[in-house]
Amino acid sequence: MAQEVTIQEYTPKWLEAYEQEHKEIRLALQDKAVSIEHIGSTSVVGLPAKPILDIAVGVNRLHEADSWIEPLSKLGYEYVPKPEFPNRRFFRKGEWRKGTHHLHVYEVSGVEWAHNLLFRDYLRTHPDKLLEYANLKKQLASLYSEDRALYTEMKAPFIQSVIELAKQLH
Repeated sequence: MAQEVTIQEYTPKWLEAYEQEHKEIRLALQDKAVSIEHIGSTSVVGLPAKPILDIAVGVNRLHEADSWIEPLSKLGYEYVPKPEFPNRRFFRKGEWRKGTHHLHVYEVSGVEWAHNLLFRDYLRTHPDKLLEYANLKKQLASLYSEDRALYTEMKAPFIQSVIELAKQLH
């Protein structure tokens, strides 16, 4: 069964929800997380997004997250093994197929961590690219409204191009 793609206009409630979630995650994991970051489209003011909060938690070694299944489950997160993404641990929160939060654990020294932050930060500081991405997301959501995987796949070239632009600034 394909997952529906629903894009909503930006709302400051996403930042408020992230800030609350950040506190709860920090408390649950104590000092085990090196960093916690709001990533994805809900982290960029003005960017339309699927109403799913993406949170990245940075660790020194990925296996450290294996002991987080129980503490995060107390916050409503379910661990979802993703063998196709060996450099990430993934947790989700919310009704199945209608999740509200995605928690991604990456090594802070890894390329995935860096790319997520580069992409977010570039969009935050380049309104032209933010607008271009917003239009692309809306177009793809109308074309692939019943297929979230294909929607995501079709955004990938744009995302990669922005990451490359961001790398040139660093």
